[in-house]
Amino acid sequence: MKKLAAGWSYDAVSIGLPCPVLRNRAVAEPTNLGKGWVGFNFRSAFGCPAKVVNDAVMQALGSYRHGKMLFIGLGTGLGSTMIVDGIVEPMELGHLPYKKGTYESYVGNRALLKKGKKKWRRHVADVVARLVAALEPEEVVLGGGNAKELKTLPKCRAGDNRNAFRGGFRLWEASDPASVRLPKLPSNANKGKENGNGNGMARSNLQATRRQAPGMEGSRSPL
Repeated sequence: MKKLAAGWSYDAVSIGLPCPVLRNRAVAEPTNLGKGWVGFNFRSAFGCPAKVVNDAVMQALGSYRHGKMLFIGLGTGLGSTMIVDGIVEPMELGHLPYKKGTYESYVGNRALLKKGKKKWRRHVADVVARLVAALEPEEVVLGGGNAKELKTLPKCRAGDNRNAFRGGFRLWEASDPASVRLPKLPSNANKGKENGNGNGMARSNLQATRRQAPGMEGSRSPL
């Protein structure tokens, strides 16, 4: 990541990882990345304050407007995050049982490649409908790299991978997210190869920001 950010000027770092994160640290190794993430000290490595969250949280933060929002990320797996009145709750809905497997095994990238777009789209529509019925969000945002493979969105708002960068800045904001002033992103900020539930840069995001703040105190974080 330091190579990707070579030449950038930053005072703090925001990182989105495709794995469960608690109190600013990965609690399990990402399934689709190499090992070494658990216990890694990002603050020491970068020499500045660092915040680490699940990658779906990062894009959800950048997509959030108000009220009760469910973010679903279609990528290598199924990312998910709920935000209720500014309170962020990371979720692992992709691992819940569904038919003969899990939600993720039917709407993840492997299922798209194996079953084809037509059948995959039907499963996506069904999964989204089930999650909406169970969680009753006011708004659903469907993001991730594979969201573009859908012909029509199942009663939800389209996400954008660039929102993950907005979410990285919002991690450092304690006030209303709508009031955040976002600095101009580096020209190479969104050129990472897409491979995940909504974030580029080899499944982790590096954000440049002008603010400094203490680390997150837990997985539930007010915006």
